[in-house]
Amino acid sequence: MVTQMQNGDNGAKSRDGEEPKPSVLKRVEGHIQRRTLAGLLDLVPALVTLFVLIFLVEKTDGLIRPLPIVRAQPWDFPGIGLIVGIAAFYLVGLMVSTPLGLKLSGWKDNLIGCLPVIRNIFGVTQQVMTSFTSQYTFSRVVFLEWPREGMIAMGFVTGRAYSAKSNETMAIVYIPTIPNPTSGNMALVMEDDLVETDMNVDDAMKLVFSGGIVLPEVLSFARVPRENTEQLDLIGRFESESKFPPSK
Repeated sequence: MVTQMQNGDNGAKSRDGEEPKPSVLKRVEGHIQRRTLAGLLDLVPALVTLFVLIFLVEKTDGLIRPLPIVRAQPWDFPGIGLIVGIAAFYLVGLMVSTPLGLKLSGWKDNLIGCLPVIRNIFGVTQQVMTSFTSQYTFSRVVFLEWPREGMIAMGFVTGRAYSAKSNETMAIVYIPTIPNPTSGNMALVMEDDLVETDMNVDDAMKLVFSGGIVLPEVLSFARVPRENTEQLDLIGRFESESKFPPSK
């Protein structure tokens, strides 16, 4: 059977041993498919952003414009609901930045925490929002061998512990799950065992939320030598797939 398949393949080739060229129709079809996909991938982020913006404007207008203070007034125009919402968030942000605002926010959390069912929804939502603002609490992005030797995982340094007796520093590293960084693992790792990278927290969060699809164009790894902490030992520099040379 193998001989018959090989003979069949040889029969499909031309006399000089080369594969037959695709027909004009096949080439046109492939060209249209590739260009259509490229256009789709380029426009999808803008279209999604536009749809989300339209959805927010419609929903906020539906809440604000029917109010007597807004209806049939000079400031009754499409988009007023979104403007009012942004202004409200800004005012709340100013309020919670004061000691009194922090106390009121704490009372609000305690009150909702006493309500059955609602407290579960509130807790999950609070975790998700915390993950979005975690970039302000993570000090840097590192890589470490996890969950086994020979495999590295990305993590965020959330704190450090120092031993005056041994003069060694241990890092507290949070290893997020993908694509939901609200759950993950925590590891205590000696600073000397961490692999440093030039990736910032913003790019790392994009990498987590996209499941590895959104990669930085260039990513460098380096390890801090135990003898000299002032110089990085470069162990690798990788480029994203978009930087690969075209295949022959």
